[in-house]
Amino acid sequence: MRPPVLKAVKDVVNYYRWKKIYYVYDHSEGLANIELLTSIKPSPYSTLPTLTTPTRQHLVTALEIHPIRIVTPSKCHVVLRNMDARQLEGDKHVILDVTDDNILQLIFRQFQNVGMNRLNYHYLVAGLSISQMDLSDFKYGGANITGFRLVNGNVSFSLENGLLADSMSVLSRGMIKYVEGDGSAASLNKRLRFSNHDKRRSQCFESPSKAYRGMPFNARESLNIANSMRGVTFTGYTGQVSFDRYGVRKNFKLDLMEMVVDNELEKIGEWDSNKGLQITKKVDLSATSPVLKTNKTRIVTTIESKPYIMIKKQPDDPSVLLEGNDRFEGFAADLADKVADLVGFEYRIELVKDMKYGERMSDGTWNGMVGELTRKEADLAIAPLTITSIRERVIDFSKPFMSLGISIMIKKPEKQKPGVFSFMEPLSHSIWYCIVISYLGVSLVLFLVSRFSPNEWQIEEASYEGRLTFTNDFTLLNSLWFSLGAFMRRGCDVCPRSLSGRIVGSAWWFFTLIIISSYTANLAAFLTVERMLTPINGADDLAKQKEILYGTVDSGSTKEFFKTSKIPTYEKMWLFMNSEPSVFAKTTDEGVQKVRNSKGKYAFLMESTMNDYYNQRKPCNTMKVGGNLDSKGYGIGTYIGSDLRDKINVAVLQLLEQEKLQKLQKKWWYDKGQCIIETDSKSGSKQSSLSLSNVAGIFYILIGGLGLSLVVASLEFLCKSHRDLKQKKFYVTASMSSAVSGNFDKSPYQTHIPSSAVGFRPLMVSSSSETYKPLSSHTLV
Repeated sequence: MRPPVLKAVKDVVNYYRWKKIYYVYDHSEGLANIELLTSIKPSPYSTLPTLTTPTRQHLVTALEIHPIRIVTPSKCHVVLRNMDARQLEGDKHVILDVTDDNILQLIFRQFQNVGMNRLNYHYLVAGLSISQMDLSDFKYGGANITGFRLVNGNVSFSLENGLLADSMSVLSRGMIKYVEGDGSAASLNKRLRFSNHDKRRSQCFESPSKAYRGMPFNARESLNIANSMRGVTFTGYTGQVSFDRYGVRKNFKLDLMEMVVDNELEKIGEWDSNKGLQITKKVDLSATSPVLKTNKTRIVTTIESKPYIMIKKQPDDPSVLLEGNDRFEGFAADLADKVADLVGFEYRIELVKDMKYGERMSDGTWNGMVGELTRKEADLAIAPLTITSIRERVIDFSKPFMSLGISIMIKKPEKQKPGVFSFMEPLSHSIWYCIVISYLGVSLVLFLVSRFSPNEWQIEEASYEGRLTFTNDFTLLNSLWFSLGAFMRRGCDVCPRSLSGRIVGSAWWFFTLIIISSYTANLAAFLTVERMLTPINGADDLAKQKEILYGTVDSGSTKEFFKTSKIPTYEKMWLFMNSEPSVFAKTTDEGVQKVRNSKGKYAFLMESTMNDYYNQRKPCNTMKVGGNLDSKGYGIGTYIGSDLRDKINVAVLQLLEQEKLQKLQKKWWYDKGQCIIETDSKSGSKQSSLSLSNVAGIFYILIGGLGLSLVVASLEFLCKSHRDLKQKKFYVTASMSSAVSGNFDKSPYQTHIPSSAVGFRPLMVSSSSETYKPLSSHTLV
């Protein structure tokens, strides 16, 4: 009684010119039906007179079919997601060959949960009861649904009841036709008539199989009864009822039903088993509802998140009561107002019930704002909702109204005050050590070179006894002084005369030139900028350590980014976060508070725009480190097939071109900021001037040098005084000895030393000797 529909399916596929389909089935005959579908020749069809009749080359001859079998309809999410992932873009055509209407309804529900009710999906139901299905959830989803109707839509009973009623009519009409046929009725009556005393009647109840074997029917009479039924022709509840020689329905008609976005299921054509497909109404599958329902108040779902949506405080005046959209303020509230003005619709802002952005659950459903859009509980979502591919499968997004990326927030470390010897920081300790060693080495080499080079020796004439003396300016102390003067860029009163000495000096001058230039170049940056030593500088630093915890918002695109990332660093970070559930925050505010209260032991991963906002809020103790981990954008979300989608896209582009969105961001991020931002014009003078703490070490060195010189001078004075005192005591002792002996002529005070004996000193002076000997030339030098 159930008419075959494979040929009708093939004609519909040919009409829509599908070349690739997904064949979803739940029974063992599904593969056989696929083979039959590919072997059936599509029949020509007629269309409305206004439409051109397709020629033979339009008929689909090669059909690419991908079979998908549903074993457990209630748990087929994985199978459907895999099918959905096979083709991310372009139109998808799905044929549903399901035996039971209840199972078909269940599979349709799974389609919606997985997000396969998008605009690019077109479903063709290979059944006969499409009009009896509840497709209200798909009315606004965007997917197109096509199917067949066998029972007239005006009747109130189901397809199964109609088939059952027509089956009973076929049986009764067939038996009547057989009885009233060619004289075999008497034989039939005789064999069917049982008296009350017939033993076979009791055997019927005891053993029906034995009674059946005992009945005097033969194959010929059974065939006659079957032929009588095949010859029945009448118009029943399921249309024209007639059969061919094989007992298959013929001469029947099927209504072609179709539902597109924002429309009810309606008849667009008819399929005749003899004439093929006839389209009576052309449907533009790519069109959405062009008429904007201005008299409808749209529901805008959002989430409380600073500075996008914030709840205003009630004014002190009790007569003023904030209601409706006046309860909210922020960037998203202003954006909703501007978009509504450009598009032209009334709206009401409602906070999302579960306070989540939108994440796909284990059963395939969605929570948060995305879930409310998929369930048609809201018309728009204006919030910091990130555009992602997985969300794009279940809802539509506008053009991005803000670009951003995932960033890292940490607590701002204390500023490092410059130390007493901060002027030495431009060069590392190892370089300073090498400079000291180089200074000593150059001085020693210069001293040795001067010792061996004859050009460094000078001849001086001594007036005492006509001797000549040799002098050399580069003593060890003079060599050290020359190297120090060259390093300080001040020079010295002695210079090398020999070629070897000048080579040493030239090399040392070039060395000091580079060192002093490098030092001077780095000195300004180290002395004028107050640096903050951050414990981490990016995601790599976070992944390499475990002392500082880090996490994201518990539900959202940031968490999904780390969960699905294939980059090793981010995979390592996700494993760490997943092992510590306490690092996740329910809201952005909670995550920021964890950073502020963590004493530098927690980092929060969040969108860069939110990071910038909270860094401008008191107590101004947070900061962003490193660059953005990714690049994405915020968009206005609508349910698939919404009549507002295209108009909202145009409105967002207009706001971007007119720089109104940039002004809104400046208003809510910086103009309302609570932290002082020093601009270059205001802070330039402060950054270019030095404080006493920056250069205190230089003053300490100067004071230390002056004090050391006084100490050395005092020591030199004491040593000279001590030497003179010893010499004076010696002369007094010698004089007293001369006085005692009466030899005053040899008194040491009367010893004559010629004025020309400059550079000479007595080698030995005693009371018993009057001999003075000149020193050697080496001693003079």
